[in-house]
Amino acid sequence: MTSTLKLEHILGELEQAEGLDGLQIAIVALRDHMKVDHMVYHWVDSAGDQYGCGTYSDEWVQRYLEQNYLRVDPVIAGCYQRFHPVDWKRLDWSSKAARAFQKEAIAYGVGNQGFSVPIRGPNGQFALFTVSHSGDDEHWVRFTELQTRNMILIAHAFNRKALDLEPDRKPDQSQALSPREVDAVTLLAMGYNRAQVAQTLAISEHTVRVYIESARFKLGAMNTTHAVARAMSRGLIVV
Repeated sequence: MTSTLKLEHILGELEQAEGLDGLQIAIVALRDHMKVDHMVYHWVDSAGDQYGCGTYSDEWVQRYLEQNYLRVDPVIAGCYQRFHPVDWKRLDWSSKAARAFQKEAIAYGVGNQGFSVPIRGPNGQFALFTVSHSGDDEHWVRFTELQTRNMILIAHAFNRKALDLEPDRKPDQSQALSPREVDAVTLLAMGYNRAQVAQTLAISEHTVRVYIESARFKLGAMNTTHAVARAMSRGLIVV
């Protein structure tokens, strides 16, 4: 099985997952597939409840909670202020507390490299998808150049499933978009052009146009921009 087919297979399993156990199985499989040390997805739903799945050690998770590192974690602070994916090296680690936190995180095996994708959904939902690894800068730059688009797709796949699992979430009244239509419209919302969408999804530009036109029809939108706006306002995609 090629790498692309393997990734699609795991994402298909994620789409069919039921409950947090299914998300945990999927994130371990994706971590192993991408050959990184850790992968984590954490979200706060519209009621303010927090959930997560990931591969950090239980010891580090417990330490993080006990020390309330949420207050000083530059990844949380930096991503909450951003809408686009970010490499951890671009965040502010200048404070004494942040440097001490980073040192301890590395000691617990989190890794010295990281990449996070912030996601915002309907009704105040916020999520963060993170990949971290131990390695040199050159290797990490190559990895992120090759895998950024895949990490974005994986992040949004987890978030769609997380929204499905919210117990009090009202079902969408609009006609449902297919997974590929969601992928295409999400990438357009993030600023990708059609050629980049086609490359990311490994399909032709003609097929991208078919997905977009189908989504536009389902949403009753006048044009692509209108379709993106309607999809976001209805919670069908999150960016």
